[in-house]
Amino acid sequence: MAPPEASGAGERRDFPAELEALAGRIAEAEDYLDIAAHRARRIELEAEVARPDLWDDPEHGRTVTTELGRIAGDLEDFDALKASLDDARVLLELADEADTEGEPDQSLSKELEETLDGLGTRLGRLELQSLLSGEYDERDAVAEVHAGAGGTDAQDWAEMLLRMYARWAERRGFSIEVDEVTEGKEAGLLSATFIVRGRFAFGLLSAERGVHRLVRISPFDSQSRRQTSFASLDVIPFLEDLSDKVEIDEKDLDIDTYRASGAGGQHVNKTDSAVRITHRPSGIVVSCQNERSQHQNKARAMQILAAKLAQRSREERQAEIDQLSGERSDNAWGSQIRSYTLAPFQLVKDVRTRVETGNVDAVLDGDIDQFIEAELRRRRAGA
Repeated sequence: MAPPEASGAGERRDFPAELEALAGRIAEAEDYLDIAAHRARRIELEAEVARPDLWDDPEHGRTVTTELGRIAGDLEDFDALKASLDDARVLLELADEADTEGEPDQSLSKELEETLDGLGTRLGRLELQSLLSGEYDERDAVAEVHAGAGGTDAQDWAEMLLRMYARWAERRGFSIEVDEVTEGKEAGLLSATFIVRGRFAFGLLSAERGVHRLVRISPFDSQSRRQTSFASLDVIPFLEDLSDKVEIDEKDLDIDTYRASGAGGQHVNKTDSAVRITHRPSGIVVSCQNERSQHQNKARAMQILAAKLAQRSREERQAEIDQLSGERSDNAWGSQIRSYTLAPFQLVKDVRTRVETGNVDAVLDGDIDQFIEAELRRRRAGA
């Protein structure tokens, strides 16, 4: 068939070639995702779920049903891709027949274009998922934003980063819980701790760990001079129950309560419900202020403390676990992973991968997947 010109490109799209390229990528995905093994495992798990004594051990029951749900979901997504590929082939045949008869059907061509574009987008997400094979990549994430060098601008920048990651989480269908915020003296925030919940939240956000640099005309400078400021993101995997992996002696803890400040719900600024826990042996300090009660804040803070202690233990046991956290850098000049320039021109550029875009507003609104994917690919290539 003679496909229509690609909008704004001035070139005709070669739909048959695009279709075959997508088919090749799907065939490759079937291999590296080990779809055959997943189908066999689903049969085993379905048999396990059918056992009448499955829930005699509730923990085992939850483990089995969770794994079954995950595998079944992955297989459904893959099968849906193959079905869409078949649909595209049918559309291509119908469009070719219409061309042969001398009556091109523009609606068929449009539908084929949309089907191929959608298929490519969904396949890209599946390929990105294949990059996340670490032990904890599928887990939720505990993330912290910290203001660095740059004074009030850096504190404002830290708040902008928090919003960027919240918008990114929303775009992906993840949920975000802000557990602690320390506000800046004049604007923005000094630090914030938040949990991102969703499959692969940790694996994806681990690619964002590091120092982020902002260059802009400072809104806090009476002379409107250009200011460079820094803020960092730290990420660790969040595990709901670490009681079997981390032992915390209450005698090693200093627990303080205080009145929360900033946005955080109806109880903020009304009661001393916020909790700060200091683990004396490690020096780790965690805080939580946004739950409804002091008891809930303490429970959440203990979870985050356990996650941090588990991370420290992993790093001490094996050097390769550094991939979970990456290299630590000073939150200042020369250590950034990415630069966000708003003036004198607009550009976001990743130092590690060289990926860049001039659409700064979109990035700050959470459109950061291109940077995440590039960094994950760089890691897999061992660059």
